Amino acid sequence: MKKRFRTIFGPIPSRRFGKSLGIDLSPEKKQCNFDCLYCELAAAKAVDTIHTPPAVNEVIEELESALQEHPDIDVITITANGEPTLYPFLDELVDRIEKIKNGYETLILTNASTIADTKIQRTLAKLDTVKLSLDCVTEKCFKKLDRPTENVKLSDIIEGIRQFRKNYKGKMILEILMVHGLNDTQEEIERFNKILPTLGADRIDIGTVDRPPAYPIEPLSYKELHKIAQQFDANLPIHIASRHRAKEACTRYSDEEILSTLSKRPLTKEDIETLFDKETIERFNRLLRQKKIDTKKRGEITFYGTAFSKQKKKNISSSS
Repeated sequence: MKKRFRTIFGPIPSRRFGKSLGIDLSPEKKQCNFDCLYCELAAAKAVDTIHTPPAVNEVIEELESALQEHPDIDVITITANGEPTLYPFLDELVDRIEKIKNGYETLILTNASTIADTKIQRTLAKLDTVKLSLDCVTEKCFKKLDRPTENVKLSDIIEGIRQFRKNYKGKMILEILMVHGLNDTQEEIERFNKILPTLGADRIDIGTVDRPPAYPIEPLSYKELHKIAQQFDANLPIHIASRHRAKEACTRYSDEEILSTLSKRPLTKEDIETLFDKETIERFNRLLRQKKIDTKKRGEITFYGTAFSKQKKKNISSSS
């Protein structure tokens, strides 16, 4: 019989990160400085502290045992029933994990609320991948959607991410979870297009609600997400991360329509398989062989587009 753990869960397969073994730093209950409308955990008052946190020794002992049980994982993921950077012993824990990770990648999933703290920045910089949530870039949207404690300021988060990127050498991923009528508005997208290019993310995941949320909100369809993605700056490494891959999204495109679509928004292989019907995928592959479509790798994700070479020329000419 396999041993049951209090702080370790999984492994869980992920399209974006591979096979993940999770560490829950708030195993007893939700403890977070946000109370997001879309949270898969039950609604709870936002707090700034994790009370009765598990001891570092307990986490490490359980992790060592779990790694023996599951040696075929890809990544060790630090998370929580809430916000993992509120864990008071995070720096010590990260150092201890580094000593026993034995070649596995390390990842943290954080709401970015503490990223302006230079101590947190130094701790996160030790990890291979840092995934930060950034659902809104206007104060009105932020307060309504993420519902933070009074101590959390959006301006601090944005500037904190910008400063963190200057020194961080690993993979920094931003995640935007879209909710109807809140962060999918024209005002918010325009603001995103001003802020996101200054943050230097290796990848920007946009998704929607895919589990029962704490509050009554509705997910966007894949088509709606794709339409929103087209409104973002074409040079941003946008990746649509959604389990809602509707069959009706498959559409037939001509050569011209394929190239026009890719000129507005680079797509991943997963996007292409969802958006294009079988005949269109054959056209796409032919255009790719003819080098009418470019590729660009961002982290583990390959993007297909037509603007990469143009952008390269533009950057060269602007710097000369």
